[in-house]
Amino acid sequence: MAAPLSDGERRKQISVRGIAGLGDVAEVRKSFNRHLHFTLVKDRNVATPRDYYFALAHTVRDHLVGRWIRTQQHYYERDPKRIYYLSLEFYMGRTLQNTMVNLGLQNACDEAIYQLGLDLEELEEIEEDAGLGNGGLGRLAACFLDSMATLGLAAYGYGIRYEFGIFNQKIVDGWQVEEADDWLRYGNPWEKARPEYMLPVHFYGRVCHTPEGVKWVDTQVVLAMPYDTPVPGYKNNTVNTMRLWSAKAPNDFNLQEFNVGDYIEAVLDRNLAENISRVLYPNDNFFEGKELRLKQEYFVVAATLQDIIRRFKSSKFGCRDPVRTCFETFPDKVAIQLNDTHPALSIPELMRILVDVEKVDWDKAWEITKQTCAYTNHTVLPEALERWPVSMFEKLLPRHLEIIYALNQMHLDRVAALYPGDVDRLRRMSVIEEGECKRINMAHLCVIGSHAVNGVARIHSDIVKNSVFKDFYELEPEKFQNKTNGITPRRWLLLCNPGLADVIAEKIGEGFITDLSQLRKLLDFVNNETFIRDVAKVKQENKLKFAAYLEEQYKVKINPSSMFDVQVKRIHEYKRQLLNCLHAITLYNRIRSNPSKSFVPRTIMIGGKAAPGYHMAKMIIKLITSIGEVINNDPYVGDRLKVIFLENYRVSLAEKVIPAADLSQQISTAGTEASGTGNMKFMVNGALTIGTMDGANVEMAEEAGEENLFIFGMRVEDVEALDRQGYNAQEYYQRLPELRQAVDQISSGFFSPRDPACFKDIVNMLMYHDRFKVFADYEAYIKCQGQVDQLFMDPREWTKKVIRNIACSGKFSSDRTITEYAREIWGVEPSATKIPPPNLPRD
Repeated sequence: MAAPLSDGERRKQISVRGIAGLGDVAEVRKSFNRHLHFTLVKDRNVATPRDYYFALAHTVRDHLVGRWIRTQQHYYERDPKRIYYLSLEFYMGRTLQNTMVNLGLQNACDEAIYQLGLDLEELEEIEEDAGLGNGGLGRLAACFLDSMATLGLAAYGYGIRYEFGIFNQKIVDGWQVEEADDWLRYGNPWEKARPEYMLPVHFYGRVCHTPEGVKWVDTQVVLAMPYDTPVPGYKNNTVNTMRLWSAKAPNDFNLQEFNVGDYIEAVLDRNLAENISRVLYPNDNFFEGKELRLKQEYFVVAATLQDIIRRFKSSKFGCRDPVRTCFETFPDKVAIQLNDTHPALSIPELMRILVDVEKVDWDKAWEITKQTCAYTNHTVLPEALERWPVSMFEKLLPRHLEIIYALNQMHLDRVAALYPGDVDRLRRMSVIEEGECKRINMAHLCVIGSHAVNGVARIHSDIVKNSVFKDFYELEPEKFQNKTNGITPRRWLLLCNPGLADVIAEKIGEGFITDLSQLRKLLDFVNNETFIRDVAKVKQENKLKFAAYLEEQYKVKINPSSMFDVQVKRIHEYKRQLLNCLHAITLYNRIRSNPSKSFVPRTIMIGGKAAPGYHMAKMIIKLITSIGEVINNDPYVGDRLKVIFLENYRVSLAEKVIPAADLSQQISTAGTEASGTGNMKFMVNGALTIGTMDGANVEMAEEAGEENLFIFGMRVEDVEALDRQGYNAQEYYQRLPELRQAVDQISSGFFSPRDPACFKDIVNMLMYHDRFKVFADYEAYIKCQGQVDQLFMDPREWTKKVIRNIACSGKFSSDRTITEYAREIWGVEPSATKIPPPNLPRD
């Protein structure tokens, strides 16, 4: 089989980026050489690949800066309503290629770098991922920033500049080992420190009620230093800002407490303050009630709200003097979107500023707060909901505790008036949960303090209304909305799959890049033999390229004509990687018992990180690697079946594996995955989905037709019925011989001969404590996988289904999602206006 084209070679043939102008190429070369010259230290004349990367990054950044300044001037002149997206996670990945794509510079850079005897792809690989997120929630925030800039919205992302992002995962003897992600070790060319906007954040202390009002005194101060990263829209010259805060100790930090002369101890103690932005908590869908985490949540909120209010008051470019003093118009000029409950403290903090500092009347302040804030719910799993101990609040944020109590009292008075005598309803709806440890329910705080509450897929939003927040929905049904998640087509099609983007552009033009619904036009080509061949060829090239990458990185040789069966996501019981494992074992047993029979060759790839403290997730990784060890070394199996664990799954690896996948596994128990966004990335990149009717799978099946996905298993109502009747795993184990064989093999040490009892915890959980009912869907799943094999044996029919999926994936653009947020929650209109580029005069 021919060697795969490199991205560089393929780009030479690609039309979708337009031809590079010679002037652009010359300018890029000149700029690159200039930056390289100043990057190299006098006594070091030999450039390293990293020097080349930094020279190119600075060259590309030069093109951003003028547009960035001009965009901000444009906003100050027009004074639009500004959108503030508050998130404790922004999973950005790499920036270089994305910036080149959005600025339309990729061809010029490619050609210039080629002329200089370098390889653009090799330079791109040097960049560290900005891994400031765990999974879906943080990656969604990144896609949203891209869409907000592309839609011309005056939007800002606010979060924390973690010194260490999500850990790097190493697999040692089959087990996950975590390593710190020192992503800033070589510096970050994309950020700009803004010490002139440094702000104080207060903790601890006590509250004084004085005739002049309430004062929060004797606090400990930590400084928040902003770092700004430009966020370019797609070819519209708009460049928005992501501002991430870093914690700094003030110069007098603790020195006054060390008047006995221990100056060294006092200076070392500065770390206590600066630890706030040190590391990202590595939990996905799990609440860990640590004081440092609460500090992080308040830190980002307190700094951001001061910044928002400063910008609201002084609306002239470069001006620091307040222009506005009246807060009546605040909700007309400011929208705050809370990405899950992590920034929930925005609600009491905005109340504190309005009432205590700005002297706004309490009721008026409450109206302003509610009209300004909106809340996105991301999960229905009870263990993920944030419930902070009151005692921790009392110590760390005493004034906020008072405000939350007062807000809760107002809220409960209203509920009591509407439902007299219904004490149980009051208990269920209170923001304060009584018990031996009194807790604050942050989701309830978000619901009462926001004018809009949304889920992230239709089925999830229905569950939010009908169970999680049922009482609140009955009280204020108009608050509740659905906003189905989306992904940015720039990164997840144009950047990571240029071959497919080009084949599509040849048929329908380039409009789909900013209006993904135009992919529907591809339905006209479902039976077009040339198009079928072209789509299949792109997929095969992507598979060859990924197979070469795996061979180089993991030293595993895989069959590039096998079905690439991929499940990549955080490792979690509810995502049911164990169901995938059982299928792999079942296939293996079938091959072993009938080695002469013909089987559809498969390469099963599973990737994802487990939270370091999540024992069962770490056991699942060990099981996957152990199954792979046995299957991949069995001569009876050959290259008909391989099981590979993809180590250190992250954004940059997703960009490689997703375009190469044939089958995408989205197999969570119905009613547990809020939306999923990996499912959308696979769909637009031409993989077929095997999945349950959960999250956005439901809408994907609706868009493409259920017959074009492989849907199996229980629906939400079946799961509820099984809960009522009582789920009995043993019953399935006794009834299904293939399932029993697989479970017995895991249990007996067949996959762990050196430690036969290794997987006893997994087997015990599956047999007696499985909340996610793996066995209940096993039979339907295996049968459905048989249908996958059948279709894969007919490449033409398979590819026709692929084309239908791609054509129907338009709904799942984050541009559509953000347009809905803008119109239905924030009250702003996206703008197609192009800001003039820096080399042209402004209007």
